[in-house]
Amino acid sequence: MRHIEQVNALLKIKLANLISKEICLDNGLITVSYADCSKDLKHANIGVSILPENLSGTALAEFKKHNSLFTKILKKETRLRIIPRFNWVIDSTEKNAAKIEKVLQQIREEKND
Repeated sequence: MRHIEQVNALLKIKLANLISKEICLDNGLITVSYADCSKDLKHANIGVSILPENLSGTALAEFKKHNSLFTKILKKETRLRIIPRFNWVIDSTEKNAAKIEKVLQQIREEKND
C-alpha cells in the first residue's frame, strides 16, 4: 500500500473515532466515508455522511470548530510528521445511490405492468 493510501486510511479511522468522542449531534449520525490527502500531505478532503441531512450545516460548523483539537490529538496519537488541514465535504454518495435505486425500481415496476 502506498504511503498516501496509508495516511488516508489512518485519518479516516482516527477522525471517525474523534468525531464520535468529541461531537454530539442530537438524534444524528455521522459517518466518515473517506479521507483524501493531497500529494504533499498538507491538505485533506474528509468526506462525511450526515443523517438526517438537515443537520449537515450544524455538523460542518462543529467540524470546523474542532479542527485545531483534532490536529492536536492526531499529532499526539500518530507518528505523522505533517497533519493536513482538513476540508470537510458532505458525501452525498448514499443519497445519490438511493435516488438511482428508486428510479431503477420504478423502471422494473413499469416493465412488469
